[in-house]
Amino acid sequence: MNCWGVIPAAGIGSRLGAALPKQYLEIAGRTLLEHSLRALFADARVKGVAVALRAGDQRAAGLACLQDPRVMLTEGGAERADSVAAGLDALRERAADEDWVLVHDAARPCLDPQSLGALIDAVAASGEGAILAQPVSDTVKRSEDGRTVAATVDRRSLWLAQTPQLFRLGELAAALASAGAVTDEASAMEAAGYPVGLVPGPRGNLKVTTAEDLVLARCLLAAGEND
Repeated sequence: MNCWGVIPAAGIGSRLGAALPKQYLEIAGRTLLEHSLRALFADARVKGVAVALRAGDQRAAGLACLQDPRVMLTEGGAERADSVAAGLDALRERAADEDWVLVHDAARPCLDPQSLGALIDAVAASGEGAILAQPVSDTVKRSEDGRTVAATVDRRSLWLAQTPQLFRLGELAAALASAGAVTDEASAMEAAGYPVGLVPGPRGNLKVTTAEDLVLARCLLAAGEND
């Protein structure tokens, strides 16, 4: 199974309110981007990773991990989908359209090797794309005005999407081109009519979006625990 990776890292992380783009914030001795890149390379089946950076990014040159010959750097875009598409284009220098691509968030540093391996194994067995996701365990409320509860939502069919999300390179590139702006790759694949499998991911595979997330990620990486 030929497997590659794409990490969109062109965002500025405005919701976090940090002085640096969040992918360059350091926890447990490494930046979030370094942790996410190392997590993909923890599986020997990942042959290379394209990292899409913001135009004019001057910080990337200081990261030794981006000098790895398995890493391809490219210029990202204004939206996540643009950066992923740029990463897919960069991969085409080495990968074929039928190869598989893991798209992983730059700010999701706590991905564990077991979960990554389970995702790749599931896709290899089924021949269909899939994502890591977590079943919703809390009671879910819907509100119309943001102040009061309108209804309680049945959580039994609800999942929280994570990354990596694993699809064939050619199919994903075409799906993104036709879908426009999407918040994740699975949305584009769904819109294009492809089945998307669900592989249970751990709660610890969180995306750093707020200052609280940063604290949690620091604790998880320090403890070496992701479940």
